[in-house]
Amino acid sequence: MVKYLYLAGGLLLSAAAYSQADSAVFYQQKGNAEVQARRYKEAEKNFLKATQFDPKNTAILLDLASVLQQMNRYMEAREKLLEVERAQPNNVTVVENLADLSVNLRKWEDLIRLAERLKQLGSKKNVNFYLAKAHYELEHYGDALKYCELAFKDDPAKAETPYIAGRAFIEMSNYKRAAGCFEQAIERDSTNARWMYEAGLAFYAIPDDKKAIYWFERAAAKGLKKTNDFLENLGNAYLNTDQFDKGMDIMDQMLKNRPGDKELMYTIGEAYYKAGKYQEAIDMWDRIFTIDPKNANALFMIGMAYMKKGDKQKGQQLCDKAIELDPGLAKQRTEKKMPNGL
Repeated sequence: MVKYLYLAGGLLLSAAAYSQADSAVFYQQKGNAEVQARRYKEAEKNFLKATQFDPKNTAILLDLASVLQQMNRYMEAREKLLEVERAQPNNVTVVENLADLSVNLRKWEDLIRLAERLKQLGSKKNVNFYLAKAHYELEHYGDALKYCELAFKDDPAKAETPYIAGRAFIEMSNYKRAAGCFEQAIERDSTNARWMYEAGLAFYAIPDDKKAIYWFERAAAKGLKKTNDFLENLGNAYLNTDQFDKGMDIMDQMLKNRPGDKELMYTIGEAYYKAGKYQEAIDMWDRIFTIDPKNANALFMIGMAYMKKGDKQKGQQLCDKAIELDPGLAKQRTEKKMPNGL
């Protein structure tokens, strides 16, 4: 009799197990039907019910992770995929999905681990690009450039690879190499106005003002917002290439936006001075001196401009007064150099 009781108990347990499995499949199927109807929240509820009946079912966890991604709940999706990875460490698709999520979530150390794992599993999907991006974000610029070279060989058409290399060269102050990389990136994506502006900045830093202007103007034509920084860089590049009228139009526009900006006023005065428009330079620097009566640089340059105009006595007196405020300016006068800004 006891033997029959044990047998009955075993049958009951087996039946319960089958019932749970059937329930898990039932709710998984309901969840997938909701996914097809694009009702992701309802799909999530059904997948969660399915996991209650079969918590270790990796197929259900993958379905749940997928629907969480559809709802842009990347952190939760990642947690489900990590559960699957622990159960199936050699599942290439899971590791690839985790790598993509690591990019979205900016988990760069995780991305390196996952990319190295993908190499071991024989996956070619973006592995070197992942490593280039992760090392750049972690400020490992040498490693970033190494993997950019490999990623470029993997997929020469991928625009972001030379862009990342350009950013790494910028961080290392190698502006010529950076400019070349940005141009390579733009060849592959001719719609990216921000990259055009960054190319312009790289050429501006070389300095190569003509190429800087070319890229600044292209960026503006592609719709880049004309911020004060953008206008200042473009205006200075125009002035540096002796396009005085274009440069001053921009500087005047900026001064309307920033009427009390002493550095901007100094730059405008300097442009007038270099163009031989000494009275205009005096008027601009005088505006600085009105705001800041102890600004020795502005007073000194007013004196220099008067001397250029031919009024050497007045110019000398103003320069002497400026040197009293800042004795370091005496050397500038001896060498006939302009002071370095404010």
